[in-house]
Amino acid sequence: MRIDVLTLFPEVFPPVLNASITGRAQAAGLVEFNLVNIRDYTENKHSKVDDRPFGGGPGMVMMCQPVWDAVLAAEALDPRRATRILLTPQGRPLTQAIVAELAQRERLLLIAGHYEGIDERVIEELDPLELSIGDYVLSGGELPAMVLIDAIVRLLPGALGHEQSAEQDSFSLIDGGQRLLDCPQYTRPREWRGREVPDILRSGDHGEVDRWRMEQRRMRTAQRRPDLLERNDPSDA
Repeated sequence: MRIDVLTLFPEVFPPVLNASITGRAQAAGLVEFNLVNIRDYTENKHSKVDDRPFGGGPGMVMMCQPVWDAVLAAEALDPRRATRILLTPQGRPLTQAIVAELAQRERLLLIAGHYEGIDERVIEELDPLELSIGDYVLSGGELPAMVLIDAIVRLLPGALGHEQSAEQDSFSLIDGGQRLLDCPQYTRPREWRGREVPDILRSGDHGEVDRWRMEQRRMRTAQRRPDLLERNDPSDA
């Protein structure tokens, strides 16, 4: 997979992309990243990418031309068709089902906006998939882009040490069409501050362990995220 990231702040990405699972996936040739500085595509000597909004109001708006030219230049670097994605609080809420679908694509192009947003005309022209990581506002799309990249890369075959790890994650396990949270996890020592690991996990009966874990997933989901049991993700279909 190839992931192009268009941003005004490319310097914030390498520490994240080169560490942990994303770093190992790069080293193994499972994913390649290309960081594009939108400022490199401005047509003015001051590398200005934003201007005041029409109609007045606070803040600045990213202009069409630098974003448009940056996207076309990035897409020309590789023959594979890129799925364009804009990270924005106005986008569709990101779910594990969307992540799983995007992990099947050969190439993604992520656009990280900044300031008050991007001129609507270039968004309409590019027609990207618009995604939000939550109902809150950040300073820009860089952190959401990192979140999306991490979620996708860990689903690539070979990215995790154990192929079943991703299948057991919260929101990945599907029970009767409903996505469940993960069950409680324990490791050594057996007893810590008077709290012991549940006996069933030390029984050696793998069938009973599996049943216990599924029951715990259902209980935890009902207690902490009952909304997951009340609705089905439209993407599941």
